[in-house]
Amino acid sequence: MNEQQMQLTLLARLEPGCLGPDGLSHIAAFCALAQRSVQALAPGVCQWRLEPRLDKTLPELEFSIANRQLSREQADRYLELFDLEIDSLEERFHTKMAQLINQFLARQG
Repeated sequence: MNEQQMQLTLLARLEPGCLGPDGLSHIAAFCALAQRSVQALAPGVCQWRLEPRLDKTLPELEFSIANRQLSREQADRYLELFDLEIDSLEERFHTKMAQLINQFLARQG
């Protein structure tokens, strides 16, 4: 396995409504742009995949390594190997998303 396959993949599904009433028509492009910005969160340890959350039965956040699903607890144990905590990483992710959403909404207005 190469180094990228051993990274923790965090699949984050973003609600179209976070981009306002027309969010559904913008969410796919927003996810593509935002994905570049979040890659800087724990580089070399994590890779992020952002996609629209069009199916509410799917969780907002999923964890995997080499296409193998992990529980939140397993992902946290993996991150501990790098002196990272899942709660802290999620908090940084949500902070970054809030900044990007605010920038997006400011450009729309």
